[in-house]
Amino acid sequence: MSFWSRQRYQRTLFLLLLSLASARGVTPTPKGCVVFQSEKGSSISCHPPAQVPRSLPADTFHLVVEFFNLTQLPPDILQGASKLQELHLSSNRLEGLAAEFLLPAPGLRVLDLTRNALAGLPPGLLRASAALETLVLKENRLEVLEASWLHGLKALEFLDLSGNRLRELPAGLLANLTRLRTLDLGGNRLEALPPGLLRGPLRLERLHLEGNRLRVLAKELLGPQPDLRLLFLNDNQLAEVEAGAFRGLRRLDMLDLSNNSLASVPEGLWAPLAQRGRDMQDGFDISRNPWVCDQKLNDLYRWLQATKDKMFSQDDTRCAGPEAAKGQTLLAVAGAQVDLLRLQGDGGGKKRHGPGPGVWDEGSLVHGHWNQCPVWLLFSLPLPRN
Repeated sequence: MSFWSRQRYQRTLFLLLLSLASARGVTPTPKGCVVFQSEKGSSISCHPPAQVPRSLPADTFHLVVEFFNLTQLPPDILQGASKLQELHLSSNRLEGLAAEFLLPAPGLRVLDLTRNALAGLPPGLLRASAALETLVLKENRLEVLEASWLHGLKALEFLDLSGNRLRELPAGLLANLTRLRTLDLGGNRLEALPPGLLRGPLRLERLHLEGNRLRVLAKELLGPQPDLRLLFLNDNQLAEVEAGAFRGLRRLDMLDLSNNSLASVPEGLWAPLAQRGRDMQDGFDISRNPWVCDQKLNDLYRWLQATKDKMFSQDDTRCAGPEAAKGQTLLAVAGAQVDLLRLQGDGGGKKRHGPGPGVWDEGSLVHGHWNQCPVWLLFSLPLPRN
């Protein structure tokens, strides 16, 4: 379960406890919000038809104000709430926040602004939020980001900017976020990424780039993050993954490259993901790409054979060419090609590791492998030497 999934689960459980507490006699506030008292202080949950509170008890540590038709919040709603740790303001229609809004809550750890109408953040909004660990700006109207918005957030571990309208990212966006573990930039309009985007975090584990318009995965992008575990690049327009793009990734457990425009990949791309102990334990998906299943994919064929048990959407991973292989599953072609490569020798009994000319044992081909071999592969075989 991801960090944010756990957060959502805990919050759902918390709301259930609030309902239970209310049923057992916890009295709602006069404005209709539910207040639950604990050793930590007051937890307040406000949903319509309750009224939005204009002030809070001094011991408030958890505040939920959601699903209201709000464009602005009461200016002093957090005044005196110096113990506030979690603030959930999702599913409103907030268009802006005052630069001083969070100043009364320097210990804030979670800020959730999901599904609002924010086109930007005021300069200095987060300047007193050094304790912030989770920042969610999902599904707003952000078109531009300023790196200065995030300066000083050295405790931040989870940043969700998905579902906005971002077309580009500023240099140095993550430079000060040394503790960041999860970055979600999915569902934007990004066509390219700054080369040094991932410099800053010391141990990023989860990266969401799905649902953008990326065309190239540059070789230097992932280099600063050798401990990356989950990488989502699906639903882009990727036509090229540069050689060395996965070099140095020593812990990758999940890779999603599905629904892109990949026809081929450079030799050696998969080698870093085929090291001993690298079993892609959470799986990988390369389906719905226009793969050209020729000998240029030999490297990919070998990797698929070694990791096929971890492959998602096997039936949707098919060849778009050449014509004789069109429609066949990539895994079936991989199996046949790897078998053929094992048969190939140099006349002295040595096994070859590439598709170059060599001697073929026609008897072995007929007796064990003829029926497994696609027709296009048979016609591509080098002629035997006498």
